[in-house]
Amino acid sequence: MAQGQRTNRVLVPEARAALDNMKWEIAREVGINLPPGSYLGDVPSRQNGAIGGHMVRRMILAYEQNLAQNFGAAATTRL
Repeated sequence: MAQGQRTNRVLVPEARAALDNMKWEIAREVGINLPPGSYLGDVPSRQNGAIGGHMVRRMILAYEQNLAQNFGAAATTRL
């Protein structure tokens, strides 16, 4: 896909490096051994989808843990 057709945007530009690192870390966990920064166009879409799915799962887990911690702290201060 051409760069001009890209619809995914990083809403917090400072997070781009962390997201890229997460992508490569998850790729290694899934068993896709490519050096960081290499071209993923040769990787089958099923494997790329697995990387994206694992990234979403990890981000949701982190958000849920953050909510639980903040809710727990708020609940104890109200008592």
